[in-house]
This record gives sequence, structure tokens and C-alpha cells, in this order.
Amino acid sequence: MLRQAGGAGTVAVIAHRRKTLGGGLDELRRLVADEGVDKLLWYEVPKSKKAPKQVRKALKEGAELVLVWGGDGMVQRCVDALAGSGVPVGIIPAGTANLFAQNLGVPEDLPKAVRIAFGGRERKLDLGKVNGEHFAVMAGVGFDAEMIKDADRGLKDRLGRVAYLWTGLRHIRGDLVPMTVKIDGVPWFEGEASCLLFGNVGTITGGIEAFDDARPDDGWLEIGVTTAKGPVQWARVLGRMSAGRSDESPFIRMTRARKVTVRLGAPMTYELDGGAKGTVTRLKAKVVPGGITVRVP
Repeated sequence: MLRQAGGAGTVAVIAHRRKTLGGGLDELRRLVADEGVDKLLWYEVPKSKKAPKQVRKALKEGAELVLVWGGDGMVQRCVDALAGSGVPVGIIPAGTANLFAQNLGVPEDLPKAVRIAFGGRERKLDLGKVNGEHFAVMAGVGFDAEMIKDADRGLKDRLGRVAYLWTGLRHIRGDLVPMTVKIDGVPWFEGEASCLLFGNVGTITGGIEAFDDARPDDGWLEIGVTTAKGPVQWARVLGRMSAGRSDESPFIRMTRARKVTVRLGAPMTYELDGGAKGTVTRLKAKVVPGGITVRVP
């Protein structure tokens, strides 16, 4: 916990300098100063992949609170480095997609987000872990990862959230791939699929309730496999998901697990929290209960 008397202790800001919210980083600096911080550690990075190094520096400098400025990709990189540290995180949702903040009720409003970061309730939340790397919102392989990979190629900066729709339409006719999934060591799915998702929270890109019963502190990962192919079947899937009835779709199979192993019949792209990570033929995923502490409203 931060010290309440005599200042707010040592606070680190890890900021993606290309992201913006409200009056930008200058306003953030003023708002943080108003909180009576004893020692401010300030790190700006040009890309989210450079954030973990700065997080580790902040921890060595004794940070008692870490503020993350950016979107889900920036948050994912930071929580991966912070996992298990016990140091609380305040999210300043300045990205294209801010799904983790939205699921936790942190608004895209700079002064309000800062107030929550300093005065909010501390909540221990689960993380997922795929192939050794933590995520906070969701991970996936197949259709959604291909969509995200294409959106990352400059489109997201130019079009914002519309980029996901644009690239999604390009991949909606993608091929099905043989997939074998084991849940907690037991065979669960074997067949052809277009997409597999791991969910730590319920709401994903576009405000869709993909996992109706998901909670980020229940000790489980939600798992969904989609066998949809082509625009007609995908339209039916997205319609059910938008209505909050994902489990009623004939093209979706869902469950929950603590550990998951996946084997793919062909290399597929995978993603963590909206960031494409490359191609794989095998995935190992697990839940990390209480892996991160976040300040929430």
C-alpha cells in the first residue's frame, strides 16, 4: 500500500509516448504532481515492447505504484513484467483499444483515471499465461490473431478501431486448421477450427461479450473454439456473441480451465491482448490466480 501520510511514496509512470488522452503527458505530469508524490520515476517509450525494461528499472528503484499510459498492448507488456511483484498498477487508458480498463470500469478520462490510480480500491486479479508470457484480457490463435496482425501494420494508427473491422473482413474466408485441445490434461476438442480464444474477462474487441460468465478473479481461464467459415457462418457467430449468447451458437464450443495445451495442424498466428506474437504449432496456457494488483473504482 502507498503511504497516506507525508506523500504518495515512490510512483513510476511508464508511458507510450505515441498514445494520447486528454491533455496528454503534460497534463498527466501535473495531475500526478498534485497527488503529493515523494519521488516520481518517469519513463517514456516509443514502442510497447520497450516497456518491460523500464518496468524492471522502476521496481529496482522501489516503485510503490506503477501508472501505465497506453492501450491493451502496453498494459500487457507491463503486467507481464509486474506479475507477482505485488506492486499495484494504475491504468491510464490512452490506447486505441482499452478493453482491460473498460472491463474494470476505468474511464477514458484522464483526471478520473488518475484519481482511481491513486485513490481507488486495490483488487487482486488473475492473469493468463501463454507460452511463458502473461496477458490480462484475452489471447487467441487463428482468425482474431490474423485480423490483429494486419491491423498492426500501420492501419490501427490511421483508422483506430475501424482497422479491426477492415482486416476482419479480409480474413473471414480463411481456411479451417486441424486443432487438438486438452483441458487440464483431458482431451476436449479435436477437429478443424478457425479460431481459439482464451479469455480472462468477458468483453472483447467491439464491445462483444464473448465470455458471458468470465470474471478476472475467479481462478479460471475461459476457452472458446470457433468452427465458423465464410461470411454467413461468421455473421451468425457474431450475432450470437453480440446478443450475449455465445454458448448457443452451433459454431462455438466453450468451457473453462486452469491449464490448456493446443496442437495445430499448421502454423497459425497467435496474439496476446491485441498484439500479434508470431506463428506457432503448439500453445501452452494457464491461469495465474491473483497475478496482478490493479487500482479500480
